[in-house]
Order: sequence, then C-alpha cells, then structure tokens
Amino acid sequence: MATQQTRSLARIMMAPSVIMLFIWMIVPLVATLWLSFQRYNPANPARNGFVGFSNYLLAFNDPAFSQSIINTLILVVSVLLITVIGGIMLAMLLDQPVWGQGIVRILIISPFFVMPPVAALIWKNMIMSPDYGVFASIARSLGFTPIAWLTSYPLFSIIIIVAWQWLPFATLILLTALQSLDGEQKEAAEMDGAGFFSRFWYLVLPHLARAITVVVLIQTIFLLSIYAEIFVTTGGGPGYASVNLPFQIAKSVADVRYGLASAGGILAVIFANIVAVFLMRAVGKNLDR
Repeated sequence: MATQQTRSLARIMMAPSVIMLFIWMIVPLVATLWLSFQRYNPANPARNGFVGFSNYLLAFNDPAFSQSIINTLILVVSVLLITVIGGIMLAMLLDQPVWGQGIVRILIISPFFVMPPVAALIWKNMIMSPDYGVFASIARSLGFTPIAWLTSYPLFSIIIIVAWQWLPFATLILLTALQSLDGEQKEAAEMDGAGFFSRFWYLVLPHLARAITVVVLIQTIFLLSIYAEIFVTTGGGPGYASVNLPFQIAKSVADVRYGLASAGGILAVIFANIVAVFLMRAVGKNLDR
C-alpha cells in the first residue's frame, strides 16, 4: 500500500511539469499545422485564408524543397560516415601510449568547442578562400590553380566543415568506449595469433558497436538542423546546390511565405521522425546484443 501511495504521490508531483512540457511542445506544433493550411501574409491580410493542401503541393512541386531534402540526406549520411570512420581511427591512435598524449587529445577535441558560425567563417576566409586561403596557398606552391571550393563544390565543402566540427565528438565517445576494452582480451587474441585486422574486426569493432550507435543517434539529431554553416558560407547556393531543409524553411519565412514555411516544417518533423524511428530500432538491436 505504501508503495502504491508513493507512486501516486510521485505522479501527482510530476504532473505539472509534464503538463507544462506537453503544452510547450504541442502549442507550437498545432499552430504550425494550422498555419500550413493557410495563406498568411501579415503585410496583405486581405488575401489570407484557408487553402487546404496547396502549401504542401507547392512544397512538393518546388524544386528548392525537393533538392533540400536530397541535400539533407547527403549531408547527414556523409558526415556520419566521415565522423564514425575517422573517429574510430583517431580513437585507436589516441589509445596508444605516446609522448604528449594529453596535449594531442586537447588539440583533436578542440574543434567541437568552436561555435558553428565561427567555424564556418574560419573555413570560408582562412582555409577555402581561393585568394588567400590555406588550400589556395598549397595549390599555388604545387603549381596548380586554386579552387573556389564554396562555389565549385558547395555541398562537399559544407560536409567537410560540419564533419570537422563533429569528428572530435565521435572521437571522444569512441575513445572512451575503446579504453573500456579489457586488456586481457587483447593479449589473449595476440597470443592466439590474431593479426591487427582480425583483432579489429572480431574484437574492437563489436565492442564499439554501442558507442557507434550512440554517436550516430546524437549526431543525426543535430545534423538534421544544420543552418549556420550554410548561411555563413554558401547561402544555399549556387542555386539550390547546398540548401538543406532547415535553410529552405528559414528562407521561406524570410520571403514572408509563412504557409509554405509551416508546411515545410511539418514535412521536416515527419522526415525527422522517420529517421528517428529507424535509428531507434538500430539502437535497440545493438543494446539487445
């Protein structure tokens, strides 16, 4: 009886917080859903009104929106591949006892603490600039013509910038998991004659499975909302070459197309939930092993 009373009291005490959180989430979502069926322009209220699914049809037929979805998928998958593979390699490197190991770890992790707009400005002006960037200087020293990366390869450039920011996070998580691997297992594998690649494939990689899943899940949540890097560097261009879904929605808001922006927002929520369900199932499989 005491246990039942304790549970009831806990639920009563948690109820205000849960209700406030529900209201905090549901009110903006309902407002966005309602606005997605409206033609709404505060500068021209005479034309405002219900338009049904016109905003959704416009979003599907808009080449910018369709391209933004494709670019979002390419951006997320590419950054995940770079950060997971690169994170595993760096984690294994940092796991080795070397001189100055603490300083090396700090240097590798430091990009994660740089704010996205600042990181984008650094890459735009100091590294990828065709006039005075680091890449341009290296190209000239080798006798090549410098490349205008943000113009010629805009989406690839965004992927590199974002991957540079998130690689330290993946490295830190994977290094922590790698250091929890029992040294006796490594020694036993070596004594049995297992080579480096065999130890990596059958011992290290399965041990890192859960950590990799956590990295993929957390990074995907943030990668689906990338905005600052695109705004500072390419502005979504040239054309729609580097625009992603959040940037296109923000652009619609800036163009005072609130109905279209709201429809895009609802589509983004649906898209994010599909990705989340897929990832949560992957997480569940790894955690059940």
